[in-house]
Amino acid sequence: MNKLRSFGPAFIILAAFLWSLDGLLRRSLYVLPPMVVVTYEHLIGFILLLPLLIPHIAKIKKIKQKAWGAFAWITLLSSILGTYFYTAALGKIQFIQFSVVVLLQQLQPLFVVFFAWLLLKEHVKKIFVLYVAIALSGAYMVSFPDLKVNLETGQGTAIAAAFAVLAAFCWGSSTAFSRYVLLQLPTVVATGLRFGLAAVLGFFFVFVFNQQEALTSLSQTQWLTLGAIALSTGMVALFIYYYGLKRTPASVSAICELTWPLSAVIIDFVFFQKTLSTTQTIGALLLLFAIYKVSLMSKKIVITPQRPE
Repeated sequence: MNKLRSFGPAFIILAAFLWSLDGLLRRSLYVLPPMVVVTYEHLIGFILLLPLLIPHIAKIKKIKQKAWGAFAWITLLSSILGTYFYTAALGKIQFIQFSVVVLLQQLQPLFVVFFAWLLLKEHVKKIFVLYVAIALSGAYMVSFPDLKVNLETGQGTAIAAAFAVLAAFCWGSSTAFSRYVLLQLPTVVATGLRFGLAAVLGFFFVFVFNQQEALTSLSQTQWLTLGAIALSTGMVALFIYYYGLKRTPASVSAICELTWPLSAVIIDFVFFQKTLSTTQTIGALLLLFAIYKVSLMSKKIVITPQRPE
């Protein structure tokens, strides 16, 4: 188990890399309401996982109230509100000057560490704080090669910043709640139930926002794209992430997830021939160093998980 646990961060890094590919797949979906996209991608993922869930019906029936509460938190905040707030933040600045949004999104590890302490009783060494600072600095340098954060969009920036912090809170807190659930259930059950609940809640919000007409307006290409997302950056990526998170402290997972800006830069180079600047190269090295060090720490962190009553 200790050997298997040491590979946990590698699966989280792989999932983060897959998530960075998401933007390439979603280009043909921008004309659809975001909530419709979120709903369908979760529905497709749930349908694909349903055959694997059926053998676990007995375990699902025995899930305690606190675990269902954690699922509710994950579904509402991570699957629905986190995506909505991040999209709304970008929308407030017309998807052009988004450096503030990206920067504030890097606050997510701080929320992860807080909720990991509060919910999972994770205790880490003081040196971990240094690695968090190094990782955040590296992510900043990779995201902003000129080291400047755009503050020139006036009121739009302020509103976007508020939405970005809310998105970071939603996603960061959900990491700890996800691990809380994974300590009690098989990975496939946790993944399947999250996708099923998110699909139901997604349909609810689609009708609340009066976007139901868009449910039947998808082209064949868009359906194929949604299927491709489910089999790569969606359901499959989340399953890989949950597999790693089950074997990795939530606080360590938060740092490993910062591979997202680094992998996004690599994708820019591969697909759009954009090379790394000197600042980005230094930031990438700092980020890789911090990820490597916290990955080594993962099997040394003392965890006393709280079981449901």
